[in-house]
Amino acid sequence: MTHTNWEIIENKLCKTYVFEDFAHAISWMVKASFMIEKINHHPEWSNVYNRVEVKLCTHDAGNKITEKDNQLAEMLDLI
Repeated sequence: MTHTNWEIIENKLCKTYVFEDFAHAISWMVKASFMIEKINHHPEWSNVYNRVEVKLCTHDAGNKITEKDNQLAEMLDLI
């Protein structure tokens, strides 16, 4: 499955979201965190000012991209 602006790097789905400023980046992360907790599938992510870098893989499946990662990528893009 291909998602807009997601790349596969070292067996992980990767994307950098760019926002207007720090407040918008953190707000997006907070909104995403509630959904992430609900589905119990947690990304590797980091924030620097207005950028949030996200990396998705399923550790329980041997650090591979699974359907869980594809679903989370779709959900994150909808926020």
